[in-house]
This record gives sequence, structure tokens and C-alpha cells, in this order.
Amino acid sequence: MSETFLLVDGENIDATLGGSVLGRRPAPEERPRWDRVRDYVASVWEQPVRGLFFLNASGNVPMAFVQALTAIGLRPVLLSGPSDVKVVDVAIERTLGALAERGHGDVMLVSHDGDFAPHLAPLLAGDRRRVGVIALRELTSSVLMELAAQGLDFYDLEDDVGAFTVTLPRLRVIAIEDFDPWTLLA
Repeated sequence: MSETFLLVDGENIDATLGGSVLGRRPAPEERPRWDRVRDYVASVWEQPVRGLFFLNASGNVPMAFVQALTAIGLRPVLLSGPSDVKVVDVAIERTLGALAERGHGDVMLVSHDGDFAPHLAPLLAGDRRRVGVIALRELTSSVLMELAAQGLDFYDLEDDVGAFTVTLPRLRVIAIEDFDPWTLLA
């Protein structure tokens, strides 16, 4: 049976929420529920998920968060390195490269970062695997969006996945067929 490798760029998601959506550090209730993300990914392609949550642990290790990730079946990947190295990005890029060499296993990346596009492209070659990105659609790098033509699937972290327990104050274009005036009147 096949499986999906779920690769989470936790720093990118947290920074995007804080910097681009909220304008401040996210409160706990404004962060994604990672068990919901895991469950959604399992349901999308109807197969088991192997979740890897990449964290920069060069400073302090958020042990309560690490234990929570472990408890829901995600494997924390704690990384350290020089301050001028984006250790999470390097580790995800290397993992994407290893998955390309491996030749099988579907991949779901949780990140907005366009730096991963060159590492996702080889995974899209041929029809051996499915590859997707989970992010806030309007904040996803255009470089990643360009890979849709090669078969990269996109899932919105809030709208599709339902990863949040609160509604985020997002500014985005709403397709008229999806417009619900009641959301403005509540």
C-alpha cells in the first residue's frame, strides 16, 4: 500500500499567519490544528500518512509542542545550525530530493515558500505519484502556483482542510459562486 509523506514547514506557516494575516504573533487558538491537517491529508488520497514536522531547534526546543506533535502521530524533526542557514528549508529540500530518488510515495507539503518549487518539480515528472501543497491560497508563492500546470495540487489550509478553530481575518478574492452574504452579517 502506498503512503503520503506530509512535510510541514512549521516556521513558514507561523510566520505567514503572524506577518501577513494577523499582524502579530498567533495566539494558540489561531494556529492550525495539526491533527486536522494529518486527517485531511489521509482522506485526500485515502492512504496512510507519515507526517514530518520540521522545527528549528537552534535556540530552545518547545518540548510541550514537540510532545503534542508526537502524541498525534507526527514526527518532529528538530534541527540546528548556524544562524545564517535556514535549517528547516535545507532539511525539507533534502527530504524532497530523497523522495524523488526513492521513486514512490505521494507528497504533501505544508508551506507557502516558493524556494521549494525546484525540489517539487522532479516529483511531478511522470505519473508515479501525487504531489500537493497546503497553504493559505492567496499567500502561496506564485512560483509554486506555476507548478499547477505540471500537476501540483493546492489545498487551502482554512477553507479546504478546516485546520483552524477560529475564522482568520483574511483578505482575499471570493468567487461569486462561493460568496455567502451571511458571513458578512454574523
